[in-house]
Amino acid sequence: MAYIDTINVPEEHIQNVFGQFDKNIKNLEKAFNVSIVLRDDTLRVVGVEDNVKKTISIISEMIKLSKNGNVISEQSINYAISLSKSKDKDKKVEVISELDKDSNIICHTINGKPVKAKTIGQQKYLEAIDKNMIVFGVGPAGTGKTYLAMAKAITAFKNNEVNRIILTRPAIEAGEKLGFLPGDLQSKVDPYLRPLYDALYEIMGAESFMKNMEKGLIEVAPLAYMRGRTLDNAYIVLDEAQNTTPAQMKMFLTRIGFGSKAIITGDLSQKDLAKNEISGLEVALKVISRIDEISVINFTSEDVVRHPLVQKIVNAYEQYESKVKKSNVNNR
Repeated sequence: MAYIDTINVPEEHIQNVFGQFDKNIKNLEKAFNVSIVLRDDTLRVVGVEDNVKKTISIISEMIKLSKNGNVISEQSINYAISLSKSKDKDKKVEVISELDKDSNIICHTINGKPVKAKTIGQQKYLEAIDKNMIVFGVGPAGTGKTYLAMAKAITAFKNNEVNRIILTRPAIEAGEKLGFLPGDLQSKVDPYLRPLYDALYEIMGAESFMKNMEKGLIEVAPLAYMRGRTLDNAYIVLDEAQNTTPAQMKMFLTRIGFGSKAIITGDLSQKDLAKNEISGLEVALKVISRIDEISVINFTSEDVVRHPLVQKIVNAYEQYESKVKKSNVNNR
C-alpha cells in the first residue's frame, strides 16, 4: 500500500519551489519515484514511505531557502537529492539552510552578490582555510576551489590581515601548442592567468584591482616567478597545481614565510603535463600527509556548483576512467 504525506507550501513560494515548468518537482518525482500533486497550497506526496519522507524533507528545506529570498536552482535540488541518498551520516538535507545563513557570507561581488559555501565540501574547505596555514583543495572542475580561495584572499586583504595577494599558476598549455605569442613578457603569460583575472574582476572590480596591482599589492604571475622569493604577510593561491612538477611544488611550498597563508588547488584528472611526467600535486599530497598544520580537502562531484550538466559530465568521466583502470589491471 502506498504511503501518503503532505506539506503546506505558502502560496507566494509555490512558483519558486516548483521551478520553471515544474522542473524541480519533476526532478524529485524522478529521483524518488513518487507522485507529487498540488491542491491549493498543500503538496500531496505518494510513494514508498522512505522516499516520501525524503521528498518532504527536501521540499521543507527548499521552502526555507525561498523564505530567505533565494531562487531555488536545479543545482540546489540535485544537491539536496544527493545528500538525502548519501550513506554518510554527516550529509543531511537540513544542512542546506544552515549553509544559507548570512553569517557564512565571505564577501560580496562588485554586483552585490554574496559569496558563500553552497555545499558541505565547500564549507569544510573554508573552515580548513580559517584554521590552517596551508590548505590543498583537490577535486573536479566547478567545485569552487579557486573562486572561494580568492574570495578568502581578497577578504583577508581588505581586512588588513595580509599585506598583499599573490595568485599564481603554471604557464602550461592545455593539451595544445599555441606557438609563439606576440608582445612583452606580461602579454605572453596573461592568457594562462586569465581565469584568475576574471575572478578578481568579479569580486573586486576592475578599477580596484588595477590600482592595487599597480602598487604591487596584488600580483598575478606564473609559478616560475616564485623561485628565489620568500613570501611573508601574503595570501598566496596556487591554481592548477596538477600541472606543476615535483620540483616546482617543492619550490613553491618552501617559499611561504611568516604571516602568510597558502591555498593550493588542482584537479588530478585534468593534468596537462607531458606523458608519463609525475604531477607535483600528486607527490605533495603523499609527502605532506602526516603534517598536522596542513589540511587537504577532497571535493567530489556532489560539490559541483556549475550547471547541473557539468556534474553529470564529471560523474560520467569518473565512471569511464574507473572502468578503464579496472580493464588495464585485468589485462596485466
